[in-house]
This record gives sequence, C-alpha cells and structure tokens, in this order.
Amino acid sequence: MRDIRTQVFIQEQNVPEDLEWDGEDARAVHALACDGSGRAIGTARLLLHNDLAHIGRMAVVSEWRGQGVGRALLECITNVAQERGARSAFLNAQTTAVPFYRLAGFKVEGKEFLDAGIPHLRMTRSL
Repeated sequence: MRDIRTQVFIQEQNVPEDLEWDGEDARAVHALACDGSGRAIGTARLLLHNDLAHIGRMAVVSEWRGQGVGRALLECITNVAQERGARSAFLNAQTTAVPFYRLAGFKVEGKEFLDAGIPHLRMTRSL
C-alpha cells in the first residue's frame, strides 16, 4: 500500500510526504487490490469515528485505472464500514474524481477546498 500511495500521491501528484503519512494508518482498516500475479495495484483506507466512516487514500496505479479497480475498492471499503456499524460515510474527493464517487452514490457537500494544493470536495453517502 505504501508503494502505491508513494507512486500515485507523492510522485504523480506531488503531495508532500509529511501530508501523505499523517499518522493515521496504524488505526485504519486498509483494502488492497492485486492483479492476477499478486502485484498490488490499488488501495483504500477506512477510519471509523463511531457510526461515521471516513474513506480516503484511494489510489490505483496508472496502468489499471478505468478497469473497475477503484469501484471494487470503494465497494469493499464501504461494506467493511457497514459491517463495523457505520451508518454514513464521507470522503474528500479530488474534483476530477467527483463523477466516479457520484456513480457510487456519494453527494457533494460544501464548497471546494485545497488539500495538498489539489482542489477537493467533501462528499457523503448513507450506508
């Protein structure tokens, strides 16, 4: 997971390392997608706050984008959130990814903001 996030966020999107490694990974639930040979190709992170799920750090390596990996990761992580008692979920979507999350039932909430210099929108969904 660390390699994927380094490649996608730090190298491709120029997110500073100190922002990517925020100290929350140890208490999070992580999902990992692998190809047929077992190579890690995507990841997502879930933080639970009582009955609220915070989904984040969704990343898929470039050669696998557009092939359903992100959709599978999002479905997996929301299922885990439901199993652990979450009633709703939120995420901070890069604005370019908003259509992807809308297809999964998330709705924009609030105004655009910058995170690591990248425009984002908060999105929510009932589980």
